[in-house]
Amino acid sequence: MHTIDYVIIVGYLVALIGLGLYLQRKASKSIDSFFLGDRNMPWWALGASGMSSNFDVSGTMIIVAMIYALGLKGFFIELRGGIVLIMAFLMVFMGKWNRRAQVMTAAEWMQLRFGRDKAGNAARILSAVANLLFAVTVVTYFAQGGGIFLAKILGINAEFATIGIIGLATIYTVASGLYGVVYTDVMQGFLVFIAIILTCSIAFINYPLAETFQVSVPLIEDGFRTLNVNIEDWTNILPSWKMNLPGEYGQYNLFGIAILFYLFKTTIEGSGGSGGYLIQRYFAAKSDREAGLLSLFWIFLLSFRWPFVVAVAMMGIAWGASNSVIQNPEEVLPAVLSTMIPVGLTGLVIAGLIAAAMSTFDSVVNSGAAYWVKDIYQRFINPEASEDQLIIHSRVASILIVVDGYLLTKQFKNINDIWGWLTMGLGSGLIVPQVIRWYWWRFNGYGFASGVLAGMIAAFSQLIFFPDFTEYELFMFVGSISLAACIIGTFLTPAVDDEILENFYKTTRPFGFWGHIKKKMPAQKMKGVEAENKRDIFSTVLAVPWMLILCITPMLFMVRQWEEFGIALILLVSLSIGLYFTWFRHLSTENDLDSEQEPPINSLSSDER
Repeated sequence: MHTIDYVIIVGYLVALIGLGLYLQRKASKSIDSFFLGDRNMPWWALGASGMSSNFDVSGTMIIVAMIYALGLKGFFIELRGGIVLIMAFLMVFMGKWNRRAQVMTAAEWMQLRFGRDKAGNAARILSAVANLLFAVTVVTYFAQGGGIFLAKILGINAEFATIGIIGLATIYTVASGLYGVVYTDVMQGFLVFIAIILTCSIAFINYPLAETFQVSVPLIEDGFRTLNVNIEDWTNILPSWKMNLPGEYGQYNLFGIAILFYLFKTTIEGSGGSGGYLIQRYFAAKSDREAGLLSLFWIFLLSFRWPFVVAVAMMGIAWGASNSVIQNPEEVLPAVLSTMIPVGLTGLVIAGLIAAAMSTFDSVVNSGAAYWVKDIYQRFINPEASEDQLIIHSRVASILIVVDGYLLTKQFKNINDIWGWLTMGLGSGLIVPQVIRWYWWRFNGYGFASGVLAGMIAAFSQLIFFPDFTEYELFMFVGSISLAACIIGTFLTPAVDDEILENFYKTTRPFGFWGHIKKKMPAQKMKGVEAENKRDIFSTVLAVPWMLILCITPMLFMVRQWEEFGIALILLVSLSIGLYFTWFRHLSTENDLDSEQEPPINSLSSDER
């Protein structure tokens, strides 16, 4: 790091906070302004913001570690969450289903689905609590990863680095709400894109892979083991059924089973939608069409993450060949940036990655605070709260989420541990009830609340009593308990009133087991709904491999696998053409059905609107 690099980084941070403070007035008008940007933000800004939020430093460090240690096949490990494959489902149908509800949070959505009685309230408050806990834990994950990154890059204490990065992000997030989150994310996304282009160009031109080289993997207790690797194995994108890795990464040795498991988990997750910062963009979208466009732009921008991580891994391997092998795969990213990027460019790249860390952090904090303000404080504690009171609570809740997340960093030894528990533990307890709510008419609020509560208890019990569970065991343990609780809670309590279910179905138009409600709908309307649903199901079958190939194609380019790159490019073009005809060209026509819909929140009281 030289003086010019520090000037660039400081200049970026000053501009970031200045923009956040400038947008403070727009965000302070109401909680709709603070959390949804008045539902008047352009799709391209929401999409670019989403990309920035997914391109976090913690996740990027883990993904670089996987690619560095496993080669291109490490891509498939990140089916567990790093590829964000849920976006394919959000793009085709899940994003517009959520947008149609016209609510502020996933917890508020529960009363559209389950009603406003005790069962609906139970579902809403359990959803709010679960999403708040998830937000706190995600803050923990990003704070720890960002702290490690800055400490390595700047040569400062990790604790100080963590406090610094989350403190700066908190300032503009608390001041400007979603306006600040989105527009600072757009600015940060621009920096991230510059960082990607510069790093990929440097790696491609200057650091082609040797025929043989060395990498390192972590052992289960302490220490690392160096492995000898050849270029053919490292650059082979086709996954093998088994691998022979020692130590901590040995949990992925049954590689084929791991991939199938992650695909299964991702399909369930995608079919159930999401909460938090992902779904907040869809609640803020203007229309079904813009929900689709922001998803498409989001996925396209996010695909550039993959050539970047390959470039960093290549540079880490090259550094090890001329110096000593980088032992800890999670330190490859900061090691490369601190030693192999030219003066001046280092500042730009590091500013871009600091931007990536802060953009994810701010999105999580803003969306998490909404659950306290809208679903707990306004709904159950002070229904008559003024807009000024709600804005104050929005800012206080944001600060408390940050503080709690920081304190929780003491409970995990590395960021891969946090990520595994988030996606396979706490996340599993939320996935099961989130899926069932869309597709089974008999599912009720008590069933949802039971599943979420049981899943949270199981996830935290595992963390305390069974810390040595593998990711697969963790997912099955938490998911099975949550599923059993969902079914038991549903059948021990009454069904949701048909009037509420009919309003929900007319508003959202999901596919699944809705025969009890469908037969009450006008035949002509059902014909249009069923045609839309069939297109969406087929389009999703195309969208999942399309998104995977979109990420894989530039990775193959980076490692000069020209034959495989050509095949991937042909597949990408073919799938894109298929998606155009089955999904994209229908974006503007599906809104025609919305004109016949009743307002989706007729069942909510005026204070909840």
